[in-house]
This record gives sequence, C-alpha cells and structure tokens, in this order.
Amino acid sequence: MEDKEIYGKFPPSVLWQLKKGDERAFDRLYHAYKGQLYGNLLKIVKSEETAQELLQKVFIRVWQKRCDIDPENNVEAYLFRIAGNMAIDFFRKAAYDRKLEAELIATSTTNYTHIEEGLFHRETTESLSYAIETLPPKRRRIFELVKLEGKSYEEVSRILNISTSTVNDHIVKATRTVKEYLILKGDLAGMILVLLFIEGLPRL
Repeated sequence: MEDKEIYGKFPPSVLWQLKKGDERAFDRLYHAYKGQLYGNLLKIVKSEETAQELLQKVFIRVWQKRCDIDPENNVEAYLFRIAGNMAIDFFRKAAYDRKLEAELIATSTTNYTHIEEGLFHRETTESLSYAIETLPPKRRRIFELVKLEGKSYEEVSRILNISTSTVNDHIVKATRTVKEYLILKGDLAGMILVLLFIEGLPRL
C-alpha cells in the first residue's frame, strides 16, 4: 500500500530522509505518486511514451532539487508544479519543432477518440470555471474580460473606470490564484489549460 494511502498524505519524516539523500525515501515518493502524475501527463500530451519521459524528468528534477523540498508543505502540489513546468516546456518545444508537432498530432489521433477528447476538454474547462469562481467579484470580472473575452487592458480600464496598472495587478494575482487552486486540486491538466490558453503560450 502506498504511503499516502496509509497516512492520508506523504509522511514528512520520509521527506526529511529524502533531503539527506536517502534513495529508499526517494523510491517511496516515486511509487506513491508515479501513477497519479503519469495519468495527468498522459491526458495532456496524449502519448504514453512522452508521458513516461516527462514523468522520469519530473523525478530526476525532484532528486536534483531534493534539498529544496519543505517536508512540512504539500509535496503533492510541489510535484504537480514540477510536472506542469515539464509539460509547458514540452509544448513550447513542440510549437517550434515541426517534426515533434507532427508526431504529437499523429499520436494524439491514434490514442484518443473524439469522445475521450471531448470529455478531457469538458473536465478541464469545468475545473477552470470552478477556479475562476474562487476569485473576488471585481478580480473575477477583470480576469474574464481580459483572458476570456480578449479585451485589452485599455478597454477594461475604460469599461471599469480603473487604471491599466490596476488591471494588470488584478490579472497577475488572479492568474496566480487560479493556478494554485488547480495545483492543490491535483488538476495538472487544468493548470496547463490556464498556461496554454489563458497566458497565451504558443498553441499546437
């Protein structure tokens, strides 16, 4: 049985051992979260091989940065944040690598049906909607105007009679809140949706 199933969360004592370079502690962390991380990565990249490669990179990074782990904080959120960054780097590379882009599209077509694709987008869109609902009313309105309706800071400034710097401040804070909400909910796919579609990174 996995450590997190026994304790409700991963035991901090094992993380302290990991910080000291204990390979057995690292192995316990890997086996506790590999399935959950792999499943989320697979939803995003739609390639078993790519998801497995990214999973390995996640845990290589964890081992390399083990001294940065805070055993008293949420290690699951920490792992999802690393995995999210790995997936973002993958999409950035794919956006400028035509061969990789073609391989990704071909793999996606082979491995996923239209029904599965529709369910994935519906789930991530719902997660994003819930995350946006957690924002204060004014910040939510500004976020929706800029990020969902595509209005410029100047347009929002005129509509709400506020400065563009105030608009920017709300957008920065709202985006951070939404990302943290999705990470804490274990919705890596939703977090990538935010970064790819809301922050305007290159799309495939």
